Amino acid sequence: MKLYGYFRSSASYRVRIALNYKGIAYESLAVDLRSPASAQRAPQFLALNPAGLVPVLVDGELVLTQSLAIIEYLEELKPQPAFLPRAAADRAQVRALALTVACEIHPLNNTGVLAYLRAPLGHDEAAVTAWYRHWVARGLATLEEQVRRLGSDGRHMFGSSVTLADVLLVPQMYNARRYHCDLEPYPTLRAIGVCSSMIRL
Repeated sequence: MKLYGYFRSSASYRVRIALNYKGIAYESLAVDLRSPASAQRAPQFLALNPAGLVPVLVDGELVLTQSLAIIEYLEELKPQPAFLPRAAADRAQVRALALTVACEIHPLNNTGVLAYLRAPLGHDEAAVTAWYRHWVARGLATLEEQVRRLGSDGRHMFGSSVTLADVLLVPQMYNARRYHCDLEPYPTLRAIGVCSSMIRL
């Protein structure tokens, strides 16, 4: 397998966690998203992913994009250790937690959105950072309440083992700290993030 990604891409980070946690061998190929390199816009990369986004997983003739689709492919390819519980209702709960990160927080704060806020919209760095922190706070507040209601063991997002939700939480918490977001209101998530340090691969 080959994984095309970028070291600060939380979506790439998720897939690295999944590959490493499942013990699947892969070759890591860096795609430098920073200007002036902007390797995601190179014709050879656009041939893999016309959206010009990372991660991209290549497994033989198969080319996969979108981190959640890639992780679910890995889950089916190597079911153990499992990222999704056996019961249908439990799987739905885990997916809902993961999608809060993937659909509610990440799309509003990815590099493309932040770059568009800077130019052409002309917002300064303080305004861009305020935007980032607002949407992180809103999403993490939702997750904090969801996890409390689900009654996790305080070490995992759901139940007592690593799930898809933990895989998505770790990169999101890393990015929140990188942008100096206030994490004090989220003691449950902070505790889970500390316990999940073993999967920061």
